Amino acid sequence: TRMRPIARTIPLQEARVLINGAIRPIERIERVRLGDANGRVLAGDVVAGTDVPPFSRAGMDGYALRAADTTDATREAPRLLTCVDKVFTGEVPSIRVSAFQCIEIATGAPMPQGADAVVMVEETWRDGDRVQVYSPVVESQNVGRQGADILRGSIVLRAGDVLNASRVGALAALGLAEVDVYARPRVSILSTGNEIVQPGAPLAPGQIYDINQFTLSCLVGDHGGVPVPRPPAGDTLDELARAVDACAGDDVIVFSGGSSVGERDLILDVLQQKGQLLFHGLAVKPGKPTGFGVIAGKPFFGLPGYPTSCLSNGYILLVPALRQIARLPQATVRRVTAPLGQRIVSTAGRHQFYSVRLVGGLVLPAFKASGDITSMSQADGYIEIPADVEVVEKDVSVEVTLF
Repeated sequence: TRMRPIARTIPLQEARVLINGAIRPIERIERVRLGDANGRVLAGDVVAGTDVPPFSRAGMDGYALRAADTTDATREAPRLLTCVDKVFTGEVPSIRVSAFQCIEIATGAPMPQGADAVVMVEETWRDGDRVQVYSPVVESQNVGRQGADILRGSIVLRAGDVLNASRVGALAALGLAEVDVYARPRVSILSTGNEIVQPGAPLAPGQIYDINQFTLSCLVGDHGGVPVPRPPAGDTLDELARAVDACAGDDVIVFSGGSSVGERDLILDVLQQKGQLLFHGLAVKPGKPTGFGVIAGKPFFGLPGYPTSCLSNGYILLVPALRQIARLPQATVRRVTAPLGQRIVSTAGRHQFYSVRLVGGLVLPAFKASGDITSMSQADGYIEIPADVEVVEKDVSVEVTLF
């Protein structure tokens, strides 16, 4: 065994180019129930098989009639009509409306034959079957035409559309109970190291609880993937090789730990043995010991073991890649600009993602160390400090990307 320092770190932009070149949008399609379709990506165009609404219907409560019978109606000189029927929603009117007749109608009920408009009830007065109409209506007034919303044969939604409340509503309007969507990428998540123990178990001396499996699972679930947590793997070549083989059925593999400069840096050996290592070592802070490669066509992320470095690189590298694989648009980022409350000294030559808190309109450091999860759990977001900047002075305006 020997210590293996990271020979060369590559700039963040170069890493992104290599990752983009190695990932492909998912091709698998599955059918889901409409109730489970929110947030999913449509796998094909949806063509309307029916008109919406499927019949012409009243736009308000009142009387269905012939518009011509209301010409010049006023309160002083109302037009007098005879009410011959009443129709509620869900009913089909059985009587045709003839000259100077009307039918009482509820909002949403089908229009009777012969009628071409609805006068609202507020513009009428009724005594028995005699109805006085106080204002004229024109043809189609207060009527929702058949197909006014969606015409049969029209393309309602297109492949690649991300389903949301209104789009799912359009599918429901067409009577669809199920819809074809792209599968969510399955992401194997595995922490490595002899010291890692699952939360809930007792800690022996020298052991720590697995944090990264949980932080990365949250991230994957939030960005269109299905997290597949795997049991932690020990630091032997055999164990790691078996762990990688167990992930073969998934779309993305994410290991954390075991990619630093220690002598036990075996993940890279496994990656080179089973696939192709595209880079190892990133000119960012936190998160320098990051590797990326491809095993059997599957992207493989080797993230740092330190929780803050791991989660930070999860946000900046894994999330954009996963969204691309899942066919989702890039995440919308919220940013605020505020003055820095104290001077920050950065690491020269590394692009730094520096965790900060917003307190009373000022930006204050939250970053402690790469191994401290509270660096991020107590932060509101981060500022980026370019590789060529060593000091950011107090009172300078900075842009905070919110978590």
